[in-house]
Amino acid sequence: MNLDFSEEQKALKDQVRRFLDARCTPAAVRAVLEGPQPFDRALYEGLAALGVLGAAIPEEYGGVGLSHLELCVVAEELGRALAPVPAASSIYLAAEFLLQAGTEAQKRAWLPLLASGKAVATFAFAEGQGRMTPDKVQAVVADGRLSGVKSPVPDGDAADMAVVLARSGGSGAGALSLFVVDLAGPGVSRETLSTIDPTRSQARITFDGAPAEPLGGSGDGWHITTQVMDRAAILMAFEQVGGADRALEMARDYALDRMAFGRPIGSFQAIKHMLADMYVSATLARSNCYYAAWALASGAVELPVAAATARVSATTAFQHCAKNNIQVHGGMGFTWAFDCHLFYRRSNALALALGSLSTWESLLIERMSAGNINAAA
Repeated sequence: MNLDFSEEQKALKDQVRRFLDARCTPAAVRAVLEGPQPFDRALYEGLAALGVLGAAIPEEYGGVGLSHLELCVVAEELGRALAPVPAASSIYLAAEFLLQAGTEAQKRAWLPLLASGKAVATFAFAEGQGRMTPDKVQAVVADGRLSGVKSPVPDGDAADMAVVLARSGGSGAGALSLFVVDLAGPGVSRETLSTIDPTRSQARITFDGAPAEPLGGSGDGWHITTQVMDRAAILMAFEQVGGADRALEMARDYALDRMAFGRPIGSFQAIKHMLADMYVSATLARSNCYYAAWALASGAVELPVAAATARVSATTAFQHCAKNNIQVHGGMGFTWAFDCHLFYRRSNALALALGSLSTWESLLIERMSAGNINAAA
């Protein structure tokens, strides 16, 4: 089994990296961090023109028609550059929901806009802190009108459309359905939340009788959400691996250049051990991500376990590498002037995206336990 990317996919990786090196410098990331805009719209439109946003969207809906493996390659480079764009919300989540469950009319209405970067979309899932379960969903749709509060919603302050998980009657997972809501329509109010990483904004969205269009079958909401979240978790894990690798490179380069007592600090044993630990965690995460990418592309039955494994290992690796990058830089690493904090912010923001680390650890244990029970039976 060859889990490496093909030469064509590696060429795509190089192309996207060159584009981001030129257009997504640390100064560009800081401009969003310190400015009023929720994301870098010019960069987002440039990625769309490059075909990045539509990589896994079929050509008949305005995309490029590649596979999810190419999207994994793209995700890694977006993570490496800390790209301040709503690709995860629009492409990993909303576009996937449309591809998985949307009607032909819904696909033709929204997918070309998402692939071209002319629209931003999101998935309104969470309702407060803690692990989301079917019983925690309080948003409700009655007579085609949605009421409830969703928070936090990734890129919810900038999104034009939201896929919303809401209760359509009854209790339990079977009472949950998905709906498409035009966020520019009536009955929608939004509030931007203060977070550790403003370059990936979060919002609280209040729905008060907002028109809601069904997406997928009635009562299929939780089942479809689980499938799409697993797929998004793999793509998010590639972003985290990209960020971890870049943090490791920053720490290595600084350790080789910074002199103390007449020698590079990278020659000191403590720094060597720190860098070695960072390398091990990043490499282990990459291995798990490659396995998950294979499961995603092949539709393997191992996908749920592979997704949770990749998510857990990549979250741990990015947080570990981002934190130790600051430590290698010493006192200067804690200052605003150095770029270390940009990676630390993003590592913690992504650790909460799609559910916290503890949530995915629990999912991994549950799925592995279920697999062992089935195997024993």
